[in-house]
Amino acid sequence: MCDKTRAYEVKRYTSEHKPVWDAFLSGAKNATFLFRRDYMEYHRDRFTDHSLMIYCDKELVAQLPANLTKDGTLVSHEGLTYGGLAVRHAATLTEVLSIFHAVLRYLDGQKISKVLYKQCPGFYNTLPDDEVGYALFLVGAQLCRRDCAIVVNLAERLPLRKDRRTGIGKGQRSGVRVIQETSFAPFWTKVLVPRLAGRYGAKPVHTIEEITLLASHFPEQIKQFSAYCGNEILAGTTIYETPHVAHSQYSAVTDRGRKLGALDFLYGWLIDECYKGKLFFDFGTCNENQGRSLNHGLLDWKEAFGGRCYAHDFYEVFTRNYTKLEDVLPPRDEAANKTVEENHATLANT
Repeated sequence: MCDKTRAYEVKRYTSEHKPVWDAFLSGAKNATFLFRRDYMEYHRDRFTDHSLMIYCDKELVAQLPANLTKDGTLVSHEGLTYGGLAVRHAATLTEVLSIFHAVLRYLDGQKISKVLYKQCPGFYNTLPDDEVGYALFLVGAQLCRRDCAIVVNLAERLPLRKDRRTGIGKGQRSGVRVIQETSFAPFWTKVLVPRLAGRYGAKPVHTIEEITLLASHFPEQIKQFSAYCGNEILAGTTIYETPHVAHSQYSAVTDRGRKLGALDFLYGWLIDECYKGKLFFDFGTCNENQGRSLNHGLLDWKEAFGGRCYAHDFYEVFTRNYTKLEDVLPPRDEAANKTVEENHATLANT
């Protein structure tokens, strides 16, 4: 562990760092494949990348996926569902506080005055990850947005509500079947795009070309499941799979599929059969208006499967406040040695 605040060095990511960046993530306790460069860079033309790599005595100890907005705000990361500081499995509270201090001090020195910090929801992590939460408290970060991710805890399942059981039963009686697709095109062209356009006047964030490209890079993580009756596609969901979580990235159903219970049947099968070995099934958020409104119909549908809320928080941080961390950082060499000696003397006299 590196416990000397002066020893941390922050560098901006460049393309030559890609192998090192990706390799680090495999040993991080709070990162998913969304932080890999092949995922982040599919839309690199839309964002000015300003990702950071943090070293201690030349050893890479943390990474921050980030981009810089036109107004000079650093966002972690604007093109990702969630972001935040990725640290190694062995990272301690003191180490993460020192890393966060080094990052803010570096950004302040670069005249970047504000960070929009998007936390990774805790259920994605392989170990506890609230060290940065403590750092955010100490620097006076302001909570500016809170979304509600509706998640089924698969180890502590709540019973399905009656209306969901009814929907699943309807799908069974209608002969609905679920398949894992080899192509995203049927769902995108026949269900998702028409549904979003007709109901919301919107488009999916990813085009069919983009999601196909991403799935080619991450075939074990990005999967498409669709519900059919005969040869007709009725519903589907695009799943982002991480070690502990199955996350529904996209979901849509046709009018006929709704009448036949196709979406209920699809999700019932995914939760009870396909992903029963995971810890969590994440339906995604049900918020609008930057977290200040709820889509109650969507919320009700997800909660009927036993989903409950996990907070997904966004904070504004002023980089000049890095000095507020200094009272809790470990002492420099001389002071540290003196403290150790004093502790030993105290123990010897007890």
